[in-house]
Amino acid sequence: MRLHRSIRAVVAAGATLVASAGLVAGASTAAHAATPLPAHVFAPYFEAYSSDNPATLASQSGNKYLSMAFIQTASAGSCTPYWNGDTGSPISASTFGSQISAIQAAGGDVVPSFGGYTADHTGTEIADSCTDVNQIAAAYESVITTYNVSRIDLDTEDNSLTDTAGIDRRNKAVKQVEDWAAANGRTVQFSYTLPTTTSGLADSGLAVLQNAVSNNTRVDVVNLMTFDYYDGATHEMGTDAENAATGTYDQLAQLYPSKTPAQLWASIGITLMPGIDDYGAAETTTVADATNVADWATGKGISTLSFWALERDNGGCVGTAGSDTCSGIAQNTWDFSHAMEPFTSGGGTTSNDFSLSTSPAAGTVVPGASTSASIATGVTSGSAQSVALSVSGAPAGVTADISPSDVTAGGSATLDISTTSAVAPGSYPLTVTGSAASGSHQATYTLTVSGSGGGGGLANGGFETGSLSPWTCQPGGTVVTTPVHSGSYALQVTPTSGQTGECDQTVTLSPNHSYTLTGWVQGNYAYLGVSGGATASSWASGSGWTQLSVPFTTGSSGTVTVYLHGWYAQGNVYGDDFAIS
Repeated sequence: MRLHRSIRAVVAAGATLVASAGLVAGASTAAHAATPLPAHVFAPYFEAYSSDNPATLASQSGNKYLSMAFIQTASAGSCTPYWNGDTGSPISASTFGSQISAIQAAGGDVVPSFGGYTADHTGTEIADSCTDVNQIAAAYESVITTYNVSRIDLDTEDNSLTDTAGIDRRNKAVKQVEDWAAANGRTVQFSYTLPTTTSGLADSGLAVLQNAVSNNTRVDVVNLMTFDYYDGATHEMGTDAENAATGTYDQLAQLYPSKTPAQLWASIGITLMPGIDDYGAAETTTVADATNVADWATGKGISTLSFWALERDNGGCVGTAGSDTCSGIAQNTWDFSHAMEPFTSGGGTTSNDFSLSTSPAAGTVVPGASTSASIATGVTSGSAQSVALSVSGAPAGVTADISPSDVTAGGSATLDISTTSAVAPGSYPLTVTGSAASGSHQATYTLTVSGSGGGGGLANGGFETGSLSPWTCQPGGTVVTTPVHSGSYALQVTPTSGQTGECDQTVTLSPNHSYTLTGWVQGNYAYLGVSGGATASSWASGSGWTQLSVPFTTGSSGTVTVYLHGWYAQGNVYGDDFAIS
């Protein structure tokens, strides 16, 4: 992870390779192979360089599974792995052995992670450091057999993304270990943890997977670091994580054309960073974001969720960015853990749960026309249960109904939408809710009504309907009669210490086309921008009205989310006369 860049200097060079019997490719495995991880697992990272006990924190936080970071060599050129590159922390039962055994005895497991920013930056990531593929494979096997684990994580970033020789050695070594495991009846998985953009993997990360394909190396999980974007934009981090995973799904579909959609989603992981990340407050992940991402990931059938890192899951340093020991936002200790722990399935008593999706997820009609979409449900854990379906968010002039309104999980229904000739052109998100004994899930269908009208695709851009629809807002967002820039109404967003007050509207425009979003704002730290299919924003502070202009270019879908928000506890922000041209 990138946060590791400033944590620990690399231990002095000069360690010598210690050869251990049985830790070479083809060696026999332990008598009892490790239990595979659940098909869907939440495993937050534990900072192994801290003084904390992983078993203690796992118990206190309720996390059955942990990703433990990091393993690296003590110096560039070495082939001997150590925890944190510290020669005093070898891969042996004396280092974390009893703690890992305690986690396993409690029904959980750990995922040891090689690499991290420091190792990748200094050449001490083992495949960058060691030029012998057999010894790299032996290092992986050593960790697997010493701790009796079933998955290895490879955190690959910074210089490790451009070291083509190291990339090739790493994938060749992974293939050796996979062959070794298969020959010995052992289940072993490998995950690649890679940086991402909000639209999917960058070319460097994709090249790592392309090299794996060329080496016939199986990559079980592509785990995305959905934080530290450093792109100068203001982010809605939960939505951006989902967009990054969706973009990666499309990339993997091209890379692995024989895989089914379910298999592709099941090969994706998402790692969040609780609170304010290294970049700063513009990249803040809330507990609500974590809950939403976990629900979304469940619906998609994603393999792995995580966050960096367990030691940050507390509110002990409100306003601090990129801390190792706290999130930087107001929260209770373990809020992020508790929000994401229900994602894990397949271990112990399995509770009932279901997924919900719409297909297609969007549609366009002219005023007076009708359209429909399929609503699919599925059993994600436990047994099938009755699911009650409903739809909300239809504006004036739009009628939306679901038939049948009750299905058994695994069944489907139809969303029927009709419009009148008087409906205002614009983009309207309709929320489909499925409710069952286990809880509820939501999916969104975006209806675009084409035609002329002010706002260039934005509906109710001047709020002259006197209501928010089709805008959606965090608590406190409302339409007011003063102050206004023009007409009779304007938008008010209400930041608090725990939210920016954001209000959103999703619109569908022409794909791959340049537009300009304009709007008038008033208040402290008023941010106007777009996210999703494009990322751009501008901001102003002042007691009077200021016009903001935000140029952007749509992606292949043409869909973007327009937003206005303020900043934490900085007072109300107002907006009026939004338009896209």
